Amino acid sequence: MPHRHPKRRAPLPTLWLMTDERMGDSLFAAIEALPRGAGIVFRHHATSRAARRALFARVAQMARRKRLVLIRAGAERLGRGEAGVHGNSRLASPGLRTWPAHSRAQAIAGKRAGADILFVSPIYPTRSHPGAHALGPLRAAAIGRGLGLILIALGGMDSQRFLRVRRLGFEGWAAIDAWLPDQKRKAVPT
Repeated sequence: MPHRHPKRRAPLPTLWLMTDERMGDSLFAAIEALPRGAGIVFRHHATSRAARRALFARVAQMARRKRLVLIRAGAERLGRGEAGVHGNSRLASPGLRTWPAHSRAQAIAGKRAGADILFVSPIYPTRSHPGAHALGPLRAAAIGRGLGLILIALGGMDSQRFLRVRRLGFEGWAAIDAWLPDQKRKAVPT
């Protein structure tokens, strides 16, 4: 059963796109691939301030049209259309708060910060962080267990891998490559 945020009427997204610079113009195809009600965590940390704001405005316009939930990562407000923040933003923001959790300590910090959703990662090896140690499904599930937060699997995820981790308490999954049409065949093996 989908969770509802106290300030929202719609269910919280269980499918998410994590953005970054390496997506290039494929970002727009990835957004088009998202189903209605999915979420986007807009990161693009290395993009200049002006370019980041302009890109955010374009993504926000697409998100409105497709009825997607758009979350901003980072402390700086980027414009209209954000439904909340991702991570340890010093600026309070009404709405959703999502949180990255690579360890139990980070998951607890997210709970204390008022997170609604934990992105637990990396579950599997991922092209975003080559050579990084993957948690594996069981260890990843233990990170957020018992905290009362929505757990989203991240790191080498796609719809098939989600079927393997769903029974462990994950309510959804997030990815970069899985939403890119030209990358779906290039999943990192487990």
